[in-house]
Amino acid sequence: MPDDPKTQRWDGPPLGAWKAWTPEQTAARLAGVAAPWCVVGGWALDVWLGRESRVHEDLEIAVPKPFLPQMRAQLAGLDLYSVGDGDVLTLPPYAEPPEDKYQIWVAEGGAWRLDVMAEPGDAATWVFRRDESVTAPRAQLMGLSPTGVPYLKPQGALLYKAAKLRPKDQADFALFAPMLDAAARAWLRAMIDRLYPGHAWLGALAK
Repeated sequence: MPDDPKTQRWDGPPLGAWKAWTPEQTAARLAGVAAPWCVVGGWALDVWLGRESRVHEDLEIAVPKPFLPQMRAQLAGLDLYSVGDGDVLTLPPYAEPPEDKYQIWVAEGGAWRLDVMAEPGDAATWVFRRDESVTAPRAQLMGLSPTGVPYLKPQGALLYKAAKLRPKDQADFALFAPMLDAAARAWLRAMIDRLYPGHAWLGALAK
């Protein structure tokens, strides 16, 4: 945020200006784009669930980096910012994002609407951004809601949440882990055990 001592430069609206689109509004905005994008984070869990289980501060989507130009073209006319390492930098239409940044925030009328994550992988293969040795067929980890919203399935969303264990991550795990089917639970347990040996969630996933 602008008054955070880690912040180096902040070009956009203040952090408190988040008025994110809903997943359905986002899908409508991105209708027709060929990029294999999906809702991620806490909203991905709720899209899978079919209802909003908690308040969400923002809306995050992910798209493989090779498809980022298509995504940016679809968002033409909105204000884009490259985000990371304390910076929120204006991203003009003609400029490439910095190589060391993977987030682009989208603003409209002075409000933040969308957080776009440029991730590794391609149309066929999902790759875990935090450890690119973890991969899966994209079809295995992607779902599509009845309202036409593509989302990362719960086992993928919870794998990302396993790294930080914020209160909301713990709450999401407590709610959604018991809902996983056997295959999804086994995959999540194997990946957490591989990346985070001794993790607090492993016991619950083994039951």
